[in-house]
This record gives sequence, C-alpha cells and structure tokens, in this order.
Amino acid sequence: MIKSLRAAAVVLAVAAGSTAPALAITGNWQVDNAHPFVGLVVFYDSAGNFSHRCTGSLISPTKLLTAGHCTAGTASARVYFQQDAGANFDPATGVDPVSGYPETCAPGTLGTLCATASRVYDDDFVGLTIPNTRDVGVVMLDQAILMPEYGQLPLPGTLDALDTARGTQGTEFTISGYGLTLRVQANSALSNISFRSRLMAKSTLVNLGSALNGGYNLQTQGNGSGRGGTCSGDSGGPIFLGGPGSNLIVAVTSFGLNSLCRGTDFNYRVDRQEVLDWINTIN
Repeated sequence: MIKSLRAAAVVLAVAAGSTAPALAITGNWQVDNAHPFVGLVVFYDSAGNFSHRCTGSLISPTKLLTAGHCTAGTASARVYFQQDAGANFDPATGVDPVSGYPETCAPGTLGTLCATASRVYDDDFVGLTIPNTRDVGVVMLDQAILMPEYGQLPLPGTLDALDTARGTQGTEFTISGYGLTLRVQANSALSNISFRSRLMAKSTLVNLGSALNGGYNLQTQGNGSGRGGTCSGDSGGPIFLGGPGSNLIVAVTSFGLNSLCRGTDFNYRVDRQEVLDWINTIN
C-alpha cells in the first residue's frame, strides 16, 4: 500500500487567497444552472482572514458537503450560491462588488443566496495519505438556504459494481465547481483563465481499484471527447453519477497528479459506509 505521495506530484484543488487569477472546470465545460445547491465556499482563519476557496454541495438546508483538505485548519466559512458568484471579482479591490465575494454577503442575499458558517469539520484529515485520504468535510451553515432540491447522498457501495464489471469504463459522471478553467506554465506569455462561476462537465470512469484508489477514491478522465476535468478551486465539488440532471453525489473532488490540471482526476468516495456514517453524525 502506498502511504503517501511526494508533495510535488500531488496537486490539491484548492484556490489559495490572493489577487492572482484562480481557475475552474476545464475542457468542454458548460454553465451549470442545473445544480443551484452547489456553492462557492470561502474559508477563513481564526483571525477572520481569507484563506482559500473551494466548492461544496448542500445536502440539506444547513449541511454542505465538501473536501476535508478544504475545511481542515480553518475556523469559519462563507458560501455563495449565485451561479456567477465571483465573476465580477476586481483584482484592484479584492472584492466582487455584486456578490461581496470573498468578504461579505451582498445586501439582501444572507439566508437566500449566501450564508455564513461558524462550524466546519473534517474527518481527521491529516494530509494525502494514499489511498485512504479521509478527504471529506462538512460545513454547517448559520442560516438555512431553502432550495427546491438538494444533493443526494448515495447508498453504501453504490460504486462497488463498477470496480470489476465489464463495459463500465464509459460510465458517465458530471462534475461541478467554481475552480480553474485554464492554468498555464509559470513563465508562459499566456494568462490563467478564471471565471469564478459554477460550471459543469462530463467525465468518465478510469478505475476504482488501482494503488492510488484502493476502493477509497474514484479516478475519472476529463480529457477529450466532450469531457472536462477539475482544477484549483473545484476541491470538494460534487461528482454526480450520471448526466447533468443527476443529483446523486458519489464522491467529492480531491486531488490530481498534474499542476496544470491536464490529467485524470481523483475523487474521494462518499458511498462508503464509514464516510456516510461520519457525515450523518454532524448536525
């Protein structure tokens, strides 16, 4: 069993706090208006300073599912549910004047399209110990956000049959997030592309049982053939089993092996009994 990976080889899909562009769903993406319960999550340290941003999904009016490496070491959070939550971000001021991202909820949006969170949890996440990273987190909102529907948790073992069954490599998943759309080399003449909007794309199964997965992670492919992948800022975002109309969350975006977000994606499975039990203990 591989206990850990060298830090240089693993890229957590977190967007750190800075005025530099951060990126989103890559490849053949489309605007995601199908999952209004997927939000842009901003995390703060104990002094109230902006730390980083991720993505998360409401599974009830007050419980938001995300990644453990997003919540670990943070003290509070704020979640924006506008589709274009950070699209008007001004690098000069460090704020989106329309939504208030990442400092406040815009007037009239608290409890409707924006919420604060004073309780954040991780399942004893201590780093990317492969394959069981324990990379699941929960954010409990201070204000209930009422939606016509929420993300649905799977039954235990929902993905197990895909591990050995023939003909499952084309199994379709839908990914959603507010992360990077294009990251370029540090010395490139081109610029990173960041929309800070909720985007989604099709991704397909690679496998569940390799040394990097081990039954704990879901490895998906987002390159070519109408597919898309994940990048910085998409961490904690949902992996839906099925097409764009699916609300069934079987994993959350966890890590990748390429800093330029060009390869396959690894997602922490939430269809395992112990993960579901942990999520359900938090109220």
